Amino acid sequence: MVTSNLSLSNMMRTYATLLLAGLSLSHVAALDESDYYRIDTLPTDNLRMEVGAMMLRSDGRMMVGTRTGEIYIIENAYGDPGQARFKLWARGIAQPLGLLELDGWIYTAQRGELSRLKDTDGDDRCDLFETVSDDWEISGNYHEYNFGPRMGPEGELWITTNKPFGGEPYGRAHWRGWAVKINPRTGKMSPVCAGLRSPAGIEDSPWGDVFYTDNQGEWCNASKLSHLEFGDYHGHPHGLITKELAGAPFNEFPEPVSGTWMKEMHLQNPHFKMPAVWFPYDKMGKSPSGLKWDLTEGKFGPFNGQLFVADQHHASVMRVVLEEVDGHWQGACIPFRENFQCGIIRICFGKDHSLFVGQSNAGWGGRGNKPWGIQRLHWTGEVPFEVHTVHATPEGFKLTFTQNVDREAATNLANYGGESYTYKLESRYGGPEDDKKKLEITSAEVSPDGMSVTLKLTPLRAGYVHELKLSHLKNAQGIALLHEEIYYTLVNIPENLAL
Repeated sequence: MVTSNLSLSNMMRTYATLLLAGLSLSHVAALDESDYYRIDTLPTDNLRMEVGAMMLRSDGRMMVGTRTGEIYIIENAYGDPGQARFKLWARGIAQPLGLLELDGWIYTAQRGELSRLKDTDGDDRCDLFETVSDDWEISGNYHEYNFGPRMGPEGELWITTNKPFGGEPYGRAHWRGWAVKINPRTGKMSPVCAGLRSPAGIEDSPWGDVFYTDNQGEWCNASKLSHLEFGDYHGHPHGLITKELAGAPFNEFPEPVSGTWMKEMHLQNPHFKMPAVWFPYDKMGKSPSGLKWDLTEGKFGPFNGQLFVADQHHASVMRVVLEEVDGHWQGACIPFRENFQCGIIRICFGKDHSLFVGQSNAGWGGRGNKPWGIQRLHWTGEVPFEVHTVHATPEGFKLTFTQNVDREAATNLANYGGESYTYKLESRYGGPEDDKKKLEITSAEVSPDGMSVTLKLTPLRAGYVHELKLSHLKNAQGIALLHEEIYYTLVNIPENLAL
């Protein structure tokens, strides 16, 4: 984490600038996201840059794939954004939705296969295309996207497959709504998980596990981030027609019963996987997509090691803090940066530690005033006053901050509120926040260094989202929290406080 000394000196310079301009400290407290993270826009108005894939090459250049089947290298990506140029590297790919560099090849999941591509003569143009695997099927439906690949923990390439929406002119296809892994040497495909709906993002974590994002809809009452492990069932029944082909343990999966509480589904099917994080509908986007861990070691701000998740509808990026409790990954989602020009499909850190943001509306709609594009998010060097991490405790949550919290504000119980709720597994399209209860904050204890607050609250319920609202909290210099909302998915309540 970036030290508070640097952030305080920068903030004092901000105070001085504003005061010299005749602004009061109340204006200082109204700093917004753009004061900390600046958006630059690359010129794409004359180029149909509907980005569905994005990768940092080993040579430091950015590579992007588009919905219309092109793959480009971005030249001059890191300087003046107006000087960026797009060099066509390949074309004729069927909706590439992922890029991965491995052993001199570029791997991409297109509609009908996992392919690998290579520039054999060094002229920055692909001249060799090979099929690695085409073991999954397609029905001819427009929405049978495939996402990935990403590197799995055993060196195999993981892909998530979208289920079709609407007609299937060639009949029902196998392996839709699955996570699969493919051996890059033999091309052999093997099942990993069933029950996916619209798994628009897949990413390997720094410790090797693989996570994916899924979009709200039928049998998926709220969008979510989930951990992928062999034998998991994630709730959607569409792909269960393939369970006999997949073999054990998938051939034992029962059809889900609509209306079942998510927290009780595990009793019916021990393989059912609760999400790591639910993204409450509209509050935290509507269509989560690409995701990336911050591995910049503080060069993108104070959130090193944390996960950033994009949303296609809200044209935004959120922040996710994860922890493992009783063998299950769970955690909180927190707003981070809004107001991009278009819905976001992919994000990728560049060699300069900025975050490249690839966008497309593709007829789905969403916020923003452009149909496609690429933007770049830079940290300005100023540290925002934010909740840095959230940890579940046996009696509530421990919140750490990026800067020292004002002790009087942090111990005032009136500054905290919220509610908890959960979701059912239902056949209808989406569903409400169910079984709501108001949270009562009974204690707020500030650490001696002022960098954390431990909250005790009731009721604390396993299997529920705990939505916390932190109003009127400020740092020691009077700056308000940049984002006051936290949404923690409490799958397991820890038995012991081990922080």
